[in-house]
Amino acid sequence: MSKKLTHLDDCGRPQMVDVGAKPMTERMARAEAWVRTTAEAIDAIRNSQVKKGDVLRIAELAGIQGAKRTADLIPLCHPLPIDSVTVTTEIHGETIRIEATVSAYWKTGVEMEALAAVNAAALTVYDMTKSIDKGIVIETVRLLEKRGGRSGDWLVSGS
Repeated sequence: MSKKLTHLDDCGRPQMVDVGAKPMTERMARAEAWVRTTAEAIDAIRNSQVKKGDVLRIAELAGIQGAKRTADLIPLCHPLPIDSVTVTTEIHGETIRIEATVSAYWKTGVEMEALAAVNAAALTVYDMTKSIDKGIVIETVRLLEKRGGRSGDWLVSGS
């Protein structure tokens, strides 16, 4: 695989990569984020006592929207036809684990869409519970897996 920075032209100016000649293939990416908060905030989420609504369901919707709007957020990211987005949230002690899976049949991967999804969901958890806990921490945002494309499949170590 080339180490050349494809988003820069020969003069160092940013450019959107030309994917016109690339073949269309099945693409999939999974990402995760963790949101650490207090026991009080977790109890409020679990017991539907957050005034803004059902935190986990709204965060999942925000994640889906985040995946769909990735090209609007990241300047050199291609808008692409997403086939599916799944976002799940789970409470683990005083943390919330968010996972997103994005798939598309297209010329470029969906890693950024999966990462945008978990970030949008995590920010939504933050926004909806910040009145309970000002010290919320969004952490361990990472790609877990990708499939398809010229660079092939990749899986994070330990998964």
